[in-house]
Amino acid sequence: MTDPRPTTGLAAATPAAEAPRADEKNEQAKKEKPRGLWSDAWRDLRRRPLFLIASAIILLLLIIAAFPQLFTSADPNFQDLTKARDTPSGDAWFGYDNLGRDLYARTIIGARASILVGLAATLLTVLLGGLIGIIAGYFGGIVDTLISRFSEIFMGLPFVLGAIVILTTFNADIKIPSGSRIITQVVVTIAVLSWPISMRIMRSAAIAAKQQDYVKAARALGASPTRIIMRHVLPNTLAPVMVYATIALGGFIGAEATLSFLGIGLREPVVSWGVMISDSRNYIQSAPHLLFFPAGFLVLTVLAFVMLGDAVRDALDPKQK
Repeated sequence: MTDPRPTTGLAAATPAAEAPRADEKNEQAKKEKPRGLWSDAWRDLRRRPLFLIASAIILLLLIIAAFPQLFTSADPNFQDLTKARDTPSGDAWFGYDNLGRDLYARTIIGARASILVGLAATLLTVLLGGLIGIIAGYFGGIVDTLISRFSEIFMGLPFVLGAIVILTTFNADIKIPSGSRIITQVVVTIAVLSWPISMRIMRSAAIAAKQQDYVKAARALGASPTRIIMRHVLPNTLAPVMVYATIALGGFIGAEATLSFLGIGLREPVVSWGVMISDSRNYIQSAPHLLFFPAGFLVLTVLAFVMLGDAVRDALDPKQK
């Protein structure tokens, strides 16, 4: 027997109501544009707490470096020997150094030189290594062989030893080099000793990119090597180099501090975290605050850039998707 009760209007209308909704979802999906590598990476990065924390720290440090007057009005070079190595207080949040200079003011002002050296060295390293690497990877053959063998010379040279040789050679006849001169020399030295790493990364990416069909099609259509490199190879090889640059930036800031601590990097009258750490090495036991604050800012900065690089690497790695 059949059920004499009539079906309700809701049950009867359900399939007909679901059909327009499904059509609307399909139309919306068609309207959505496919995301590229960078847009997809940015969408992924915004969901990573590690990236947000690192970005906030780096943004604050960049503001400190660009506008130190917003954080302190004290003269970082003003000396008052009666306050030498005084501990932190309300008058000087970080205390005073061995010459009676405000340690807080010097830490804030020192961020500019340290971050500037890191940014400039990273930019020069990536430009130099990236240009040489993309040429070696795209053309291959004897060009690739010569460039690879030449880069191995720099790869086998210890960084500290190479920096000592370069910086002492250029400053052999100058007892007290100017601030701009020594900053330029430190930046160039770091780039000269570090470019092979970015070169190898770019070379590997260029070798993979030139095997793609779109590059072969452009070559078959008669496009020049310069056009192929600029329009097709370069945009598809930037991701791994950008990851390296983000991580290397923190390392280069640490390298500047290392060279300054050894007495061959930045020096007076330049104020940097490395210079402050170098000045505190004779007073670590009696006045540990001279080392604690500049070293703390240095460690925080390097850690923030490493965290940012790790987040960017995970976002750009297709294996993580």
